[in-house]
Amino acid sequence: MTVYILEDETNIQKHIIALVDQLPYLQLVGYAADIVKAEKEIPQLKPELILADIQLKDDTCFTLFNRIDVSGSQVIFITAYNEYAIQALNLGACGYLLKPLDTEQFNDTVDRCFKKTEQHKFNQYQLEIAATHYRGSARPKRIALKSTAFTQVINIEDIVYCSSDKGYTTFWINDGTSILVSKVLKEYEAVLPTDTFLRCHQSYLVNGQFVSKYFKDGYLEMTTGDKIPVSERKKEAVASFLERM
Repeated sequence: MTVYILEDETNIQKHIIALVDQLPYLQLVGYAADIVKAEKEIPQLKPELILADIQLKDDTCFTLFNRIDVSGSQVIFITAYNEYAIQALNLGACGYLLKPLDTEQFNDTVDRCFKKTEQHKFNQYQLEIAATHYRGSARPKRIALKSTAFTQVINIEDIVYCSSDKGYTTFWINDGTSILVSKVLKEYEAVLPTDTFLRCHQSYLVNGQFVSKYFKDGYLEMTTGDKIPVSERKKEAVASFLERM
């Protein structure tokens, strides 16, 4: 698997190169500390894996990825982010590496990418989500959901609710369709805006914009007619949430 490294700290860059060299199935094809160089080299080299530090010398890797096509590459972010941002990044990337880099974590993350039976296609909408969380600015408007057969991009405002079962999450959309994704509900709870989405039950995350009625005996009725349970310990939070809305 061919590898390109984006890292502007010399010592860390040398450390990553050494980590790449120790894995026999990796082939380093290039590295850069700034987007000017990377913008020229990545389209030519077409690496199968990009190890991308977030903040480079002249800008962020998100600026670079918006300028060039990386849809055929897997991406592993190198970051010092907190858990909330890491979850957002991990939805769109093959994985992440925390600074300071740990050899075991590096090997495990890269190995996971290498062993994927189908090549991961880096999705531009997931990149937008990651960039949004990095900037701490306006929230993302769309999200890409990967099912076993396809990746579907949807507007976040069209999600009625999410339900989870045995490590899978189903997104229920306001056009009557649903999408099953092999990620746990907690990961999406960390990404979806908290002013409109509420975890009302261990297995349910609802979009308050679609709540029609709240029955005090413990369930929500959505505008679609679906009835969503409210756990006992969430009743007060649900009431407060709806009052704020």
